[in-house]
Amino acid sequence: MDLLRIYGRAITLLGPQATLGLLLAVANVALALAQFAEPILFGQIIDALATAQAERRIPTFQELTPLLAAWVAFGLFNIGAGVTISLHADRLSHRRRLGVLTQYFEHVLQLPLSFHGETHSGRLLKVMLEGVDALWGLWLSFFREDLAAIVSLIVLVPVGIWINWRLGLVLIVLIFVFGLVTAYVIRRTETMQREVEAYNSDLAERTSDALGNVAVIQSYTRIEAEVSGMRDTVNRVLAVQIPVLSWWAMVSMATKASTTLTILAILLIGTWLYVQGLARIGDIVTYVAFANMLIGRLDHTVSFFNRLMLSGPRLALFYDVLDTVGSVRDRPGAKPLENVKGDVRFEDVSFSYDGKRPALEDVDLHAAPGQTFAFVGTTGAGKSTALALLHRVFDPQSGAVLIDGTDIRDVTLSSLRRNIGVVFQEPLLFNRTIEDNLKVGKPDATEAELRLALSRAQALELVERNPQGLKAIVGERGRALSGGERQRLSIARALLKDPPILILDEATSALDAATEAKVQAALDEVMKGRTTFVIAHRLATVRNADRILVFEHGRVVEAGSFDELVGLGGRFAGLARAQFMTQGEGADGKDAAKPETPQVET
Repeated sequence: MDLLRIYGRAITLLGPQATLGLLLAVANVALALAQFAEPILFGQIIDALATAQAERRIPTFQELTPLLAAWVAFGLFNIGAGVTISLHADRLSHRRRLGVLTQYFEHVLQLPLSFHGETHSGRLLKVMLEGVDALWGLWLSFFREDLAAIVSLIVLVPVGIWINWRLGLVLIVLIFVFGLVTAYVIRRTETMQREVEAYNSDLAERTSDALGNVAVIQSYTRIEAEVSGMRDTVNRVLAVQIPVLSWWAMVSMATKASTTLTILAILLIGTWLYVQGLARIGDIVTYVAFANMLIGRLDHTVSFFNRLMLSGPRLALFYDVLDTVGSVRDRPGAKPLENVKGDVRFEDVSFSYDGKRPALEDVDLHAAPGQTFAFVGTTGAGKSTALALLHRVFDPQSGAVLIDGTDIRDVTLSSLRRNIGVVFQEPLLFNRTIEDNLKVGKPDATEAELRLALSRAQALELVERNPQGLKAIVGERGRALSGGERQRLSIARALLKDPPILILDEATSALDAATEAKVQAALDEVMKGRTTFVIAHRLATVRNADRILVFEHGRVVEAGSFDELVGLGGRFAGLARAQFMTQGEGADGKDAAKPETPQVET
């Protein structure tokens, strides 16, 4: 995106503050026009004084009063308008900064998990904070100074030509030369600044990674290596950033130097024109004031382009995220999914992540309300992908997933996910209180309901042993708790939600044997009356499932109850034997002959 489009879009993001923005824009135009009155009136006053002196008389009060009164009036207007504009520009900028920040945050949370799997969270945070700060700066600058400066430059040319076109040409030449120099510097530095932002994103990712894995860094004595990597990235940032700053410093210095040269040119040319009778003394004074005004506006323009160069790549990244449209979203006319019974069907469902190798291929299943289905198979067989399609992390390329006979693509995402509870393999907790983490499942839950859910998940002792009880902070990603405690808390959260469809993705994987048995008993109780899908590697946790599907290379290769699959003597039976679940059983399910105990001679 080019810089002007970036800048223009920043103005269009004013949203509900657009009316105030329009009023501020009109006020800026009026202020810019009013600022021309001062040098023009000053020049006329000088002319009046010079004329009176040439006529060897004292100027009358009637001659000077209108000019002086107009000068005072315009001066007071400029002061009042400037204060009012600055005040409301501040308020508008701060309101919209927080508004757009919230908009970005909401948008990112709605993007599919596939997007988050490919985009580092540290990068997203950096883009959000730097993007809204850049927008805030542009809005504040635009309504305080930029718009008035632009209008002044536009008006200055015709006004300058109208008063004295010969002196006006001097100002036009200065504007033309300045425009060429600025355009050249922009072309030289735009690519370099994009490289700077790329390195800054690397810094954000590296920092986030390091802080999120402090235990690994300390355990493997990686502190020096991580700091060294950070220094290398910082040095690369500086290597690209300093040339950019140098170019803009040169433009700024050239602008300041042009002040003296421009005023000198106006004085010399103005004096010659005065001698030739082509200009008045007041014209020279007016154009000196115009020159000072023009230099001030050009200096401000340099600062503006400098800021825009620095913030442009950041805003481009910010807009890229805002413009990202997830492949999974509500269809037009999508209806809420209500009164869910829990009848789930997969009809010839196929899905591929890369369009080449299928992750799922022609999967069919029917889970009646209240049934428990277990998905087993090796890593990468398609188990998690199948359940990701159920709560629309992705949509299948062919086939359909139906709940109570309705294609889930025809219902709203929010209503679909309200009716599905998920306990992930990795406990995902917020750095908030136990109560806050539980209420993710049910925001209006009472304390009694919270304690009941904790009790059913064998996690009530987390509250009872902590002096802060439900108000205890669990730490970042739940680090104040053990792995088993984190998992039990996430199970309690799903129990509190009480959805008609439940997904358990290795929900007991982080528990010790004793706690696993307790939680499994609680889960068995909770699964009654609701449709449940279980992903399990430990087959003991799915022994009582109504139906077990064995996945391999994205296909369901075996299906049946536990005893039926063991009796088949196929892949599932092999997995069961590997986990010592059929020890002493033959392929027909009967007791096999035990090996004889060798006799030891004495």
